[in-house]
Amino acid sequence: MAFDSLGRFGVWRAYNGFSPEDARELEQLGYGTLWLGASPPADLASVEPLLEATETITVATSIVNIWASSAKEAAESFHRIEARFPGRFLLGVGAGHPEHTGEYRKPYDALVEYLDELDAAGVPVERRAVAALGPRVLKLAAERSAGALPYFVPPEHTAQARRTIGPDALLATEHKVALTDDPSKAHAIADGTIGFYLGLTNYVSNLRRFGFTDADLTTPPGDRVFDAVVAHGTPEQVAARLIEHLDAGANHVAPQILGDDYLAALRILAPLLAERS
Repeated sequence: MAFDSLGRFGVWRAYNGFSPEDARELEQLGYGTLWLGASPPADLASVEPLLEATETITVATSIVNIWASSAKEAAESFHRIEARFPGRFLLGVGAGHPEHTGEYRKPYDALVEYLDELDAAGVPVERRAVAALGPRVLKLAAERSAGALPYFVPPEHTAQARRTIGPDALLATEHKVALTDDPSKAHAIADGTIGFYLGLTNYVSNLRRFGFTDADLTTPPGDRVFDAVVAHGTPEQVAARLIEHLDAGANHVAPQILGDDYLAALRILAPLLAERS
């Protein structure tokens, strides 16, 4: 899969949050990829209706959770989708969170085994990607897949990740958006979501690598960490924040719109982001 097929900007949303009608409009607006989050089941039944409704947009998982979904079933789903829609699906996999997994063990070893199983099942390296934050898993993503799918990261992480994975691997990062220029409204929209992620060890540990301290990593979140992981302000300011990831070395950025009407925000942002597409 050529990285340009993903486009420069996509949309990140829970896998059951896209309708075929939404997918069609997002394609027309110029977004290149729909990222299906919140651990879609391995049968990937939500993928094909979105591809059926569109012509060129890519659908990708962000991510299939390796603890909840067997590699065998994920591979079977990949091949089923590929047979119907060649080249339009990217299988993103990842280890999830120890807080949500009863049988959690060393995630690196589990990821290696899962990728081995995908190899055996014939899922091409270039048609899969790996959720990655720290250096070791970032390197694994570059070596054993198309590249890395960071989540809940500032542009500073993107720059470091690019240095870690080298110039050729895919780097497609998510970034949250609260489209309002009122800081208090932005906090009202996003604090609950950010607080949830600040309760997960891997994200907190990653933010500490970039100088955030206990004073920042509070619930509700302090302004410093909030501003790092949530793009807010005018549409122009939000677009500029998303573009910082491209400038830092990302191939692709997937805004996750927080709030009630995600399509309205994406309609506003589309022409501003198109200048960098």
